[in-house]
Amino acid sequence: MTAPSTFGLSTEARNLHWLLSNLVEEVPGVHSVTVVSSDGLMLLSSDPGHHQAKAAGPSDGPKGSSADLATIVSGIGSLTVGAAKLMDGGGVKQTMVAMDEGSVFVMSISDGSLLGVHATPDCDMSVVAYHMALFVGRAGHVLTPELRSELRTSMESAL
Repeated sequence: MTAPSTFGLSTEARNLHWLLSNLVEEVPGVHSVTVVSSDGLMLLSSDPGHHQAKAAGPSDGPKGSSADLATIVSGIGSLTVGAAKLMDGGGVKQTMVAMDEGSVFVMSISDGSLLGVHATPDCDMSVVAYHMALFVGRAGHVLTPELRSELRTSMESAL
C-alpha cells in the first residue's frame, strides 16, 4: 500500500492536502485529521498510508486507522444530523466528543462533507476548533463535485 501522491493532482487538491497536513503539524495535540464526503467516503486523510487497522500497544496511541476515523466521523455526523432534525435544531455546525484518552471533533463543510479531528484529551479545544474553522473556511468553497471525485480517485489508487 502506498500513500496517495500529490503529484499529478490539481492545484486545489494539492492545496487541500497541504492544509490538512498543516492542521496536524501546527495544532498541538492533534493526532489525525480526515475529510469525509456527504456519502461517507474518505476524501482526505492526514495518515493516508495507514488504511488498514494496525495492532497498537498500550502506549502506541489509538488503535485503528485513518479509515476508522473516517467511519467514526461519518457516523457521528449522521447521528447528530438526525438528532438536530428530531429537535428542530437546524443544521449541525460542530460536534465534540470528549473521552478519557482523547477527543473527536466533527465540523460540517459547506457541501455536506465533514472534517474530523482526533486529538489528545488535554488539547486546547478552542484552538482545535479555531483551526478546524479556518480549514472549513478555506476548503468549503473549493470542494466542488469535480474535486471530490479527484480526491476519491486519489484515495482509492493508494489502496
